[in-house]
Amino acid sequence: MFEPQVYQNRRARLRQALPGAAILIPGHGEAPRNYAANTYEFRQHSTFLYLAGHALPDLVLLLLPDGEELLFGTPATIDDIVWTGPVPSLGELAAAAGVARAEPLERLPERLAGLSNVSYPRPFRAEQVLALARWLRKAPDAVRPDASAALMSALAELRLCKEPREVEQIERALAASADMYDAAIGAMAPGAREQDVVAAMTGAALFHGCAQSFIPIVSRRGEVLHNHAYGNTLAEGDLLLVDSGAETAEGYASDITRTFPVGGRFTDRQRAIYEVVLAGQRDAIAACAPGVGFADVHLTAARTMAAGLKELGLLRGDVAEAVAAGAHALFFPHGLGHLLGLDVHDMEDYGDLAGYEPGTARSTQFGLGFLRMNRRLRPGMVFTVEPGIYFIPALIRQWQEQGHLAQFIDYDRALTYLDFGGVRIEDDVLVTDDGCRVLGARPIPKTVADVEAACARP
Repeated sequence: MFEPQVYQNRRARLRQALPGAAILIPGHGEAPRNYAANTYEFRQHSTFLYLAGHALPDLVLLLLPDGEELLFGTPATIDDIVWTGPVPSLGELAAAAGVARAEPLERLPERLAGLSNVSYPRPFRAEQVLALARWLRKAPDAVRPDASAALMSALAELRLCKEPREVEQIERALAASADMYDAAIGAMAPGAREQDVVAAMTGAALFHGCAQSFIPIVSRRGEVLHNHAYGNTLAEGDLLLVDSGAETAEGYASDITRTFPVGGRFTDRQRAIYEVVLAGQRDAIAACAPGVGFADVHLTAARTMAAGLKELGLLRGDVAEAVAAGAHALFFPHGLGHLLGLDVHDMEDYGDLAGYEPGTARSTQFGLGFLRMNRRLRPGMVFTVEPGIYFIPALIRQWQEQGHLAQFIDYDRALTYLDFGGVRIEDDVLVTDDGCRVLGARPIPKTVADVEAACARP
């Protein structure tokens, strides 16, 4: 974790944004995997990490209206120490987070009882809902609706632009990602299994002391956007789509996607689609600068890729009109990217309070409605840029049967791609004072030439 002053400054800024508020920030508890003593790997609530730093279970932070700060937890017993070894005292944990006072968790309800209104972020774990209901004497069904939108908006504003130390953490995660992709390429060959690639990447992340920032997507079925099954055997001519990320001990994430030709070289058809996606990503990244709306960056990628798809005979007519109508979304059905930081989808538990500026709302258009972030870019913002082109048989057939946007889509041509799969290319981008920078000290192969060179085997 960072030095205590970092967390003190963050909490002071939060109190300035919400003067006179009582703010309750529960950390996570352990989550049993199949019985109480066998738990999933612990991951702290990111809001708690941001404000108090400790990646330990059963801690709660309370900021009182008069400025007092308290850290609550359960003191370790000798039985605990037998299993875990020595652990810091509550007082030591509080001091490390720059909190003046520590108290046993059992005293939290007493502290809360005298407060007329307590602000807390919306919980997404059921056990946290029940704990808040118990502590605040609420009905469980009221806990989520009563979460403070003002608090989540203030937290989003604080976390939106990253401190230099946070960017450094993301780049540490990206160093792990670079090695993970080297390992993926080394494990990828005709006859290998998807799970062989996952195993190699997991080992590379652990070498850096990193966890996975999300369940990786490693699939020859790239048209399935979140394919987490690893049972397929790779064959010559396959495309392998790999979307993965690492997470540092402090909780900061990377998120990178590459698409590789399993046999070492793209076919002509694969190369053509890959180049269209790469052009879309390059144009989108070039458009990222302070003051630019991210929805406009998304549409930049969409127009570039639509022009490429028109050249390949998959789209027709005026490109701008096709994109305005949403015809490109048959092949590019998701948003261009998302915020990145302490969460791989940073602050997504705050909902659109984080991803969308006040007064903006999601589009109702298919594809554009999945855009997870629509803010004007500011220096310090970090997000992903990840366009893709996919041939999803069920979606193509449904649109064809409906005659949907047939003036822009050549369905006969699209049907010849049903066995293609998908291509996605993703990098992590930091907005600077005068533009942007793709993060990561060591580039991960991305051009056709570099990918084929990296995948070549003697």
